[in-house]
Amino acid sequence: MRLILPIIVVSQFFCTSLWFAGNSIISDIAKDLNLDNHFLAHLTSAIQFGFILGTLVFALFTISDRFSPSKVFFFSSILAGLFNLGISVNNIDSSEILLFRFLTGFFLAGIYPVGMKIASDYYQKGLGKSLGFLVGALVIGTAFPHLIKNLISTFPWKYVLYSTTILSIIGGLCVLLFVPNGPYRKSGQKIELTAFMRGFKKRDFRSVAFGYFGHMWELYTFWAFVPIILSAYNKHSSVTHLDVSMLSFFVIASGGLACAFSGWLSQYFGTKKVATLSLLISCSCCILSPLFLFSDSPFLFITFLFVWGISVIADSPLFSTLVAQNAPEESRGTSLTIVNCIGFSITIVSIQLINLASDKITGQYVYMLLSIGPILGLVALLRNKITTTSSIY
Repeated sequence: MRLILPIIVVSQFFCTSLWFAGNSIISDIAKDLNLDNHFLAHLTSAIQFGFILGTLVFALFTISDRFSPSKVFFFSSILAGLFNLGISVNNIDSSEILLFRFLTGFFLAGIYPVGMKIASDYYQKGLGKSLGFLVGALVIGTAFPHLIKNLISTFPWKYVLYSTTILSIIGGLCVLLFVPNGPYRKSGQKIELTAFMRGFKKRDFRSVAFGYFGHMWELYTFWAFVPIILSAYNKHSSVTHLDVSMLSFFVIASGGLACAFSGWLSQYFGTKKVATLSLLISCSCCILSPLFLFSDSPFLFITFLFVWGISVIADSPLFSTLVAQNAPEESRGTSLTIVNCIGFSITIVSIQLINLASDKITGQYVYMLLSIGPILGLVALLRNKITTTSSIY
């Protein structure tokens, strides 16, 4: 029991390294296939759309509630890893790349929300802290391909795909072999196509779900555009040359520590308060971004990116905790999955909006549009006084 959480965390880290594997090598792919600058947004949207459809299917058929979550996690990690390898096929074209990223995203739906479901089946007390570690693993896993790209820069870009697929298979095996069904698991025995709607009948559930949706509007678009922001700074500055891959890794990965810290902090100040503060800080970063993105001081610019990278994700495990706490027990896995589905649907709109607006709005100001989600999320949270009990800690 004591090793269950570390195993889930490490496995989540290994498997979610698939998420931005394509993004980390986009410059190499674009060079080889002569693709335009907008392909990054399409590549990110493809895996997001796959994840969205996957979570919708998993939710509609209550997969993680009807079947062993550990087995679902395992089979999803194998299939996601294999489709991740698809990009390495010789003579591949851009549409095939998008298809493989879509399929990878589809089976990531059996990894990220199912990992949270497994954790909630083991930890009713300390759920906020547990999900803090789990989402932290997702963050570092998401950033990890950028580090791999930097470390093996002398090797062909396909080695990033080989590495992340191997990690995914190892992660899936660890969960299958060492993480049996949790003691608090309540199994659903039949398909209920409307089960995912139960949570939205509760006012508290709607409030935290809408807060999460506002957070998601900003999160993945920021992550996707971190390399673009760093590259733009290099072009703007005549004397500074920043290591884009390495800094992208550290800016995104710094949020992993923030997740663990926010989970710990929530035990003392309350889950909702810490989530609201984090969302407020990241919202402020969106609004104030024009003051820092082309700063003459590289130190000020990088510090700002780290503050943004920390605050943009620190509330994620707290929203997951609030969603799990306010969801119906018999459909908790399905509720987590459908909230993920809607949240990731929002990321596509946000990514494409920034992509289109970047041609019409100066890069210094375009990221202010990311404040729309956090503002609406804050309104949803502050309009409803959610009561949380200490029993989840």
